[in-house]
Order: sequence, then structure tokens, then C-alpha cells
Amino acid sequence: MATYVYRCPSDGDFEVLVALGAAALTVPCAQCGDDARRVWSAPHLGRTPRRVSTAIEHAGRSAETPQVVSRPPGTRPAPARVPRGLPRL
Repeated sequence: MATYVYRCPSDGDFEVLVALGAAALTVPCAQCGDDARRVWSAPHLGRTPRRVSTAIEHAGRSAETPQVVSRPPGTRPAPARVPRGLPRL
């Protein structure tokens, strides 16, 4: 469903919810019954923030082939112990 805007000469603009691509050029005004013509305007498009789109892509990829990990994310392996000095005999 898509929202289309129509303009009545006496009552002004109003919106109609119609199936995409099925909007007529004129519809009767809900208040006075006169013909209202469709108003052509730019579609309402928004941009998704970069971090959100990256998270959505990552979630989509991991749904089919999950990434194998050896430890929980965000943790580092413990540093190897290095002996100090020479061993005693």
C-alpha cells in the first residue's frame, strides 16, 4: 500500500491509501465530493546510518553461515608467561 496526496480546490490536501501503482488521477473529496487532483511529489526516502546497514548486512551473512570463533568477542588471549632469568639447577 502507498500513500498518495490529492488536492481539493476548496478543502485543500488530503491523503489516500491505495495499492502501489493503482492511484487514479482524480478522486472525490471526502468532505465536499468535488474532484480532487493527484499531487505529484518526490517520494519520501531516507538514508540508513552506516553502522545500522553494516549490522543488518552482518546479521544476514551470519544467519546462513555463522562465523566460527575461539573465544567470546571483545576478549583477548592471555599473554604467554615468559620465565625471568635462567632456571636453577
